Amino acid sequence: MPKMTKYQLDHFKSKVDRQFSPMIEEQELLVKRYQTEATDKAVGKLSKKMGADKIITKFRDAEKVLKEARDSARTFFKKKVKDQKDRTLNYNLRNHDEDLSLNDCETQLREWASNLAEREIERRPEGAKLKHLKDLKVKAIDTVMEAGTPETLIIALNLVSQKIGLNWDQDLKALPSVN
Repeated sequence: MPKMTKYQLDHFKSKVDRQFSPMIEEQELLVKRYQTEATDKAVGKLSKKMGADKIITKFRDAEKVLKEARDSARTFFKKKVKDQKDRTLNYNLRNHDEDLSLNDCETQLREWASNLAEREIERRPEGAKLKHLKDLKVKAIDTVMEAGTPETLIIALNLVSQKIGLNWDQDLKALPSVN
């Protein structure tokens, strides 16, 4: 019984990828919509549940006051520099880096909420279908790597491909004649 070459294995793996990837990508796009909606809802709920909503509100108010103070200070000192041409602004007034920001807090909350939303999406039909497609693709690749001969591999891959509504070895139709 002849063993398959690396090139044959690569061919089978790339064909598995060509069959499954478009369907997986399409399903991922459908799931993203639900994940975004679920994440948006979860951010608010998680924030309130954790008590972070009060902190974020305080932070937002404080940053607003801080921004107004910074803007006033920059305007004041820039005006003074223009009035006295030999003076220049120090680095902090030109480029000021802040440590922790409201955005950092909101980003962290959104990341946690996104993880919760992912788990919730898996319970939806769209998420279940995406997981099933990914599992079938893994099964097909495992089949490629574990097969002994091309003939038995083609039979096994045809069984896996039928589960997504395709045939492994599809015949192509002839091009219509142009008159």
